[in-house]
Amino acid sequence: MKKKQRKKLWLFAGGTVAVLLAATAMTFYLALNNKKVDNTETVVLYIPTSSNYAQVIDTLCVKHCLEDTSFFAMLARYKKYPAHVRPGRYVVEPQMSINALVNKLKSGSEDAQQVTIGKFRTKEALAGRLARKFEFDSAQMMNALNNDSLMRALGYSRETATAIFVPNSYEFYWTTTPEEFLQRMKEENDRFWTNSRRRKLEKTGLSRVEAITLASIVEEETNKDDEKATIASVYLNRLRKGMLLQADPTVKFAVQDFSLRRILNKHLQYDSPYNTYIYKGLPPAPICIPSAASIDAVLENKSTNYLYFCAKEDFSGYHNFAVTIAEHNINAAKFRNELNKRKIYK
Repeated sequence: MKKKQRKKLWLFAGGTVAVLLAATAMTFYLALNNKKVDNTETVVLYIPTSSNYAQVIDTLCVKHCLEDTSFFAMLARYKKYPAHVRPGRYVVEPQMSINALVNKLKSGSEDAQQVTIGKFRTKEALAGRLARKFEFDSAQMMNALNNDSLMRALGYSRETATAIFVPNSYEFYWTTTPEEFLQRMKEENDRFWTNSRRRKLEKTGLSRVEAITLASIVEEETNKDDEKATIASVYLNRLRKGMLLQADPTVKFAVQDFSLRRILNKHLQYDSPYNTYIYKGLPPAPICIPSAASIDAVLENKSTNYLYFCAKEDFSGYHNFAVTIAEHNINAAKFRNELNKRKIYK
């Protein structure tokens, strides 16, 4: 074959290869964007710490994201994902491209979730609820809450740990550790205590933890926000006079029976530092996580002469307030009579 002919043949062959390579590249490029996941509804994948590539594939199949794993596997190997599995909570939307899914998983681009902190009465109840929203379990959360050095570093103690929480909804990653979670709660707590709230706190003469402890009693006494400042004033008046607080919610907390509707003498005699019928002053720590409304009610430092209050006999959720014990006894008798009438004995 002549030299010119060989050259033309090579040029033709080279051109053909180039066209084939371009076509293959184009096909691959289109596949990257056109190959979609198979789930028809939004799916949430949880990939625990220490998961391997095979477990990720299993999870994707169980969640019906991939009926055929071949393209995902080819792409994952090409992008070296099997060696870079990252834990996390990942949302997979319908019609998401497999390329986007591989990129998301490899980069560890977790999807945040909303975590709501509400009124929890005990650390155990709080830890149990949090364990449903994070990779850590309730025991790990309890270990953090009961870790003396950790809580001291945050400005609290294992007893006052619940005072670090301000009820609200927050965004967190599923892989957040208990320590990271508590650090974030400390930052949110500091944000809550604005200059205005700090000035009001100073006027009450209470510390932050004491104000939250009193607010927790107010929180348990009523869900009527428009009455909370008046209830707080009764307890502040009693504290200033050195009287026993005699707060029924502290008795429920002491005996750990939150279903009680009627406090009996046997409950009042239960020996616990949380029983304010026996021990003067505030209990050692909050008896629940109070709302911002209850904390602000304490900080309002409302001026009244009231020293007593009792639930109204109409069971409206509101209270009758009194300055003297004589007035209070009349109000208490009305409420007791109504309890008897309704056959509420415990």
